Amino acid sequence: MTCISTLYLSVSLDTQIVSSEISVTIIVMGTKAQHDKRYKAVPEFLKQLREEAGLTQRQIGKLLQRPQSWVYGCETANRRVDIAEFCDWCKACNTDPAVAIRRLERKG
Repeated sequence: MTCISTLYLSVSLDTQIVSSEISVTIIVMGTKAQHDKRYKAVPEFLKQLREEAGLTQRQIGKLLQRPQSWVYGCETANRRVDIAEFCDWCKACNTDPAVAIRRLERKG
C-alpha cells in the first residue's frame, strides 16, 4: 500500500522565507505474518499442547534446544513458528503433528 502526502515547508534563507510544496511517498508495510488473523489460534494452541504434556516453558525449551524466551515468543505471537518448528514442538509434547494439525483446524 502506498500513501502520497503533500508537505508544505517554509525555509528561512537569511532574511527571506521561501515556501515550497513537496510530495512525499510513504510505503506502508503490512502487518507481520504472525499477526495475520489466520495465525491467531496457533500460539494459544502451542501453549495448550505444552501444558497438556505437563511441561514448563523451560522444559520444552530444553527439549527443543531453545531458550525459554524463544518459547515465550512462540506462545505470545511475538515470533512465528514455521511448520518444522511446529512438528518439533508437537513431538516434544508427545503429540503426532498430523493429529495436532487436525485439532488446530477445528479451532480455526
